[in-house]
Amino acid sequence: MNFVKAKRRTIASVGRQQTDIGANIVLLIRFLQNREASVAPMLALAALPLFASVGASIDFGRAASARAAMQAAADATALLMAKDAKVVDDSQMATNATNYFNANFQNSEVGSLQTTVATSSASSGYSVNIGASGVVTTRFMGVMGFSTLHVSVQSNALSTMDGLGCILSLNPHASSAAAGQGSTNVVLSGCSLYDNSDNSTALTVGGSAAITAYSVGVVGNLTGRSNITTTQGIMTGMGAIPDPYATMSFPAFSACTQQNFNAKDTVTIDPGVYCGGMKINAGASVTLNPGIYYLDGGDLTMNGGATLTGTGVTLVFTSQNKSGYATASINGNATINLTPPKTGPTAGIVVFGDRRMPEGTAYTFNGGATQYLGGAIYLPRGAVSFSGGVSSSSNCTQLIGNTVTFTGNSGFSLNCNNYGTKPFSPRVVKLTS
Repeated sequence: MNFVKAKRRTIASVGRQQTDIGANIVLLIRFLQNREASVAPMLALAALPLFASVGASIDFGRAASARAAMQAAADATALLMAKDAKVVDDSQMATNATNYFNANFQNSEVGSLQTTVATSSASSGYSVNIGASGVVTTRFMGVMGFSTLHVSVQSNALSTMDGLGCILSLNPHASSAAAGQGSTNVVLSGCSLYDNSDNSTALTVGGSAAITAYSVGVVGNLTGRSNITTTQGIMTGMGAIPDPYATMSFPAFSACTQQNFNAKDTVTIDPGVYCGGMKINAGASVTLNPGIYYLDGGDLTMNGGATLTGTGVTLVFTSQNKSGYATASINGNATINLTPPKTGPTAGIVVFGDRRMPEGTAYTFNGGATQYLGGAIYLPRGAVSFSGGVSSSSNCTQLIGNTVTFTGNSGFSLNCNNYGTKPFSPRVVKLTS
């Protein structure tokens, strides 16, 4: 009896399960067939990948924004480091780059921030590469197994200069720090004129004067623009050009070798200390043996018809044994052919003015077409009046003064490969990647 009852209960239970399954199937079929408010449940099923996609977009957007800010900071750092690459060592460069980058990039989204810096030589200059990297912690992508996103940037800056300067006035504020007067015609063949004065009339070209140059650059401004012809244009408001010979000095000297030298005929002389000036009269011809000639006080005076020649020579205008600084007065039709030493403490400099002399000490080089001073005429405190030279492609002349005034026809060119001179021009820093 009990067995029969148990069997009946089992059959009843199975029947109920079958009934429940059947009912569930019916309900599922009805759910799938039901078209009333069906969007909500389907949207709920589709929302999971949609939410993941939106979350990923947000995280990627945060990373992209951080990367854009990082790139801007890297670009700024590369440009700044390119200006300093030759004046600091590698370890200091790395420290400076990190400090400057961190000052420009302040983004709390990025952690584990690292920077790298590398320099390399390039044509007419050098390049600096800045690298930066870090990680952005995700807010939504962690559920998909991506807890961080890596971001990195690279920036490369190139620092170059063409080195084609042949005229430079160093005075930082004077009006007419560089000037062309009267009917002078100045031809700078393949080379440029630069003026460090910030005055509104720093460069003046008046009357019928004319200047032809590769380019002209002025810290301040100029007058007489229509009288200037250039191949590469005129730039105003530029940065000052560093003195290319600022670190050079002439050797110390002592007692006078000769007093008040006065040449009236043909003579060859040796390096030494010439106190009280040197006078070369009309018809006299003086040859200078290679070396340094110290003009201690007095003047270098050359009259028309006088001749002065020498190879491997530097004339130093100074004052030690005599009162007053030596100056120069070269008159028209004097013949000069001097070139500088290629090596040694005064390499590349044919005329060297003592930096201790009063600013504006006058120097007149008006020898005309027969006046050739090869290399650098370097008078950083001198007010230089110049007329002479020819722009022969075989010549090399740089003229650097506190102020420079052209009073007659002049020619300059820069074929200076074998002269030992130092090039100068604006340094251009630009991003290359």
